[in-house]
Amino acid sequence: MSLAVIRKIEQVRMGRRFLGIALGAATVIALSAQPAWAGSGNKARLVSCDQSDCLLVSGSRADPGMLVRVNGHPVEAKGGRDWKVLLPVQDVRAWSRPGAREITVTTTQPGTDDPVTNQVDLPIGMLGSITELAYLVIPQR
Repeated sequence: MSLAVIRKIEQVRMGRRFLGIALGAATVIALSAQPAWAGSGNKARLVSCDQSDCLLVSGSRADPGMLVRVNGHPVEAKGGRDWKVLLPVQDVRAWSRPGAREITVTTTQPGTDDPVTNQVDLPIGMLGSITELAYLVIPQR
């Protein structure tokens, strides 16, 4: 093999090695740089309440005095830093767009304009449309 070919092979090897190191570093940076809402702890689940179904929304906030809004509507959160809100499903439906899959939860310190907003997934199909069948015809073979 000529000296030029050997040098070219070494250049390719060095390029591959550099690319592997660069991709590894980029992966580490991407995995460690989570968005602000990641791990916020906000959750929503369906529960039974008085005469109907309700959505139990829970989360955490930096200060127990922070105000909580769901889809822009102020709600009374019970608890301190870890809070809960019980909302009738019909209220959530009225505050959301049709077929919504998530709600917006915003916490704000009173007297400031520095909100923390998180998107919270709704239970699957919660605000989906309901199709009622008058009858169903199943053909026989």
